[in-house]
Amino acid sequence: MTDQPRRRLVLASQSPARLNLLRQAGLDPEVIVSGFDEDAVTAPTPSELALALAEAKASVVAAQPGVRGALVIGCDSVLELDGEAYGKPADAEEATARWKAMRGREGVLQTGHCVHDTATGRQASATASTVVRFGEPRDEEIAAYVASGEPLHVAGAFTLDGRSAPFIDGIDGGHGNVIGISLPLVRTLLAELGVGITELWTPREDPENRGK
Repeated sequence: MTDQPRRRLVLASQSPARLNLLRQAGLDPEVIVSGFDEDAVTAPTPSELALALAEAKASVVAAQPGVRGALVIGCDSVLELDGEAYGKPADAEEATARWKAMRGREGVLQTGHCVHDTATGRQASATASTVVRFGEPRDEEIAAYVASGEPLHVAGAFTLDGRSAPFIDGIDGGHGNVIGISLPLVRTLLAELGVGITELWTPREDPENRGK
């Protein structure tokens, strides 16, 4: 009996952080960016918005002829603060105002996840939520962080794996979810589609051959 070939995996996101987390977990997806207009998507709550965006990303990429037969993962994150959803800030001024509003408070990082099986047309989706407790950086620290450019490229204007890490006092929930993707939730969604996550692992490099 021969082993079944490993399913093709596609990440419908340009986020390097999501790709890195998947690779650390033994997965090596191709990256295909959906390119759809995120501003055209609306939803009643931040949680539902994150899910709708993730489903839209996955659906757009899954519809491409070149990915037929693949498993497509779509994700999108927003920060929920005072019942409002905040994605990437538009400019430095908005990022500065955002941090001054967040410091000393709690927000909820909502990340929508969708796995679309193009072989069957089925999909499974859900939102993961993590409470984020922001510290109280001084105005000059916020100015320095905004000047670094990092907050303009991440949902909520912060990240746990970058320069804003010292300004986050703690979280309640999944660490990976805040960075961009919840690996336990991905495993659950794959299982709903009848796919075991270990079936998608890439072969481990033999340490004896490393560097040869």
